Amino acid sequence: MTAQNRLLIKGGKIVNADRMFVADIYIEDGIIRQVGENLITPGGAKQIDAKGKLIMPGGIDTHTHFEMPFMGTRSIDDFYHGTKAALAGGTTMIIDHCLPQKGQSLLEAYEDWSARASERACCDYSFHVGITWWSDEVKKEIEVLCKEKGINSFKMFMAYKGVFMLDDDEIYQAMCILKEQGALALMHAENGNLINECCKKMLALGITGPEGHELSRPEEVEEEATTRAIVIANQAQCPLYIVHVMSKSAANAISKARREGKVVFGEPIAASLGVDGSHYWDKDWKHAAAYVMGPPLRPDVTTPGYLMDLLANGDLHLTGTDNCTFNPDQKALGRDDFTKIPNGVNGVEDRMSIIWEKGVYTGKMDPCRFVAVTSTNAAKIFNFYPKKGVIQVGSDADLVIWDPNATRTISKDTHHHAVTMNIFEGMVCHGVPLITISNGRIVWEDEQLHVTQGAGRFVSRPVHAPEAYAKILIRDKVRVPVGVDREAYDGPVWNSANAPANSVSKAAPKQTQNQDRTATRHGHRDLHASGFSLSEMGPRYKGNQVDDNVKSKVGHKVLAPPGGQSSITF
Repeated sequence: MTAQNRLLIKGGKIVNADRMFVADIYIEDGIIRQVGENLITPGGAKQIDAKGKLIMPGGIDTHTHFEMPFMGTRSIDDFYHGTKAALAGGTTMIIDHCLPQKGQSLLEAYEDWSARASERACCDYSFHVGITWWSDEVKKEIEVLCKEKGINSFKMFMAYKGVFMLDDDEIYQAMCILKEQGALALMHAENGNLINECCKKMLALGITGPEGHELSRPEEVEEEATTRAIVIANQAQCPLYIVHVMSKSAANAISKARREGKVVFGEPIAASLGVDGSHYWDKDWKHAAAYVMGPPLRPDVTTPGYLMDLLANGDLHLTGTDNCTFNPDQKALGRDDFTKIPNGVNGVEDRMSIIWEKGVYTGKMDPCRFVAVTSTNAAKIFNFYPKKGVIQVGSDADLVIWDPNATRTISKDTHHHAVTMNIFEGMVCHGVPLITISNGRIVWEDEQLHVTQGAGRFVSRPVHAPEAYAKILIRDKVRVPVGVDREAYDGPVWNSANAPANSVSKAAPKQTQNQDRTATRHGHRDLHASGFSLSEMGPRYKGNQVDDNVKSKVGHKVLAPPGGQSSITF
């Protein structure tokens, strides 16, 4: 065994989601072997002095789209450029989206994505598989992916009509199958039908620039779809994960559902936490188009801070990036029509710094919560904890040594993406990854990458993640619908074949006495002319009243009305 396979990190403060403590870490063959003080370790290990620094689990980005075919082109960050950018930012694992074309086999798409990732990825990875169409074949392939391929999460779309979008009944059927398999349903929540009509409306008004993107996908279409997805998932009793939460109202819908006991998770992203949608109205078309993504960033400048508050306090749960990058010439496919601008932004390299800057540096969350929302919660929800997401004996040696006092300025000129734009351009971030360790190897140090293309490993994820299914499996036992035990009905049953042909009488209604009375000189009904007659009520009454035999009084004296005595006589 060589010293290259051994690392000893000394004197740093370890930050896990539940606590912080000072200790040394000994790593061997990519696994954390010891954690504590005064460790006795084999000789020859490379030592790292982390005194005064924080040692945290490597970040896990739950939402990327590397080299994805989309809107007439392909995202420019492939698995090599995307994962090396991730490592430079302190992220040591990504979960990419494998999205079949409509009608394409899910297994075929999975094998294609898997081949490209295994050849080029520099860090560990896994996949969400898209359900972009529905059939009996898709049902069978979901089972194979869950049982044989290590996939436990499936992405569906309520938007991108004609490309990825499913109808509500298809979503419900898919969720029922996912529930049977113990998988997690991911949802892109926007009302695709409304968006389609709103796009036509904006174009008809002559609005063709990037601002039309946000105007055609307003916040309420995200809120409505989020609520609808929650309802459908609750009916299927399937755990739900809402990807890229972009608005206050969608976040509130998730928070409300959780207070009602529904199993739903919310994922804001680096973009929705770090910038706002005012950029869509920038005079520079290239600048404005760089921010086009779906759902769009919101023009309400208070939205990022609001989402960070919910993330810090547990109403939202973890962070991804939706990293799906396109260069300006690719965005220019929609130069005359905003509906043709490829949707997507960067984020995989800058996510950790942005969350620290907007969350920890502002005092909204502590370092433990930072670890939870950038790493631990992802590992738990997607069921590979404690393999990753925690620093403890036996876990993978995926770590980041963090300097909370250092600063860096984000720029397209220094980032490690293939894309030539950066939506966080010029942002100064407090909190910098000094060293990134992936599978026990130093891959980022002194602002230099030391990566090997294809070194990343696929992470298999078993179904029935406790974080998603613990409550649901109990509810399956205690909330079983029960019918009413009653005697069978044995009475007559109406039969339309036996109904009379003219069962409804068409006779004219009898005209009452007052209908033919003359009107007053003003043309109104004469209210003094009454058609009421006791004699018409039958022989029992004979035109008499019950008190006809009582002698009438001359007057009535009011003795004590309210307000005092009176001698008034009526």
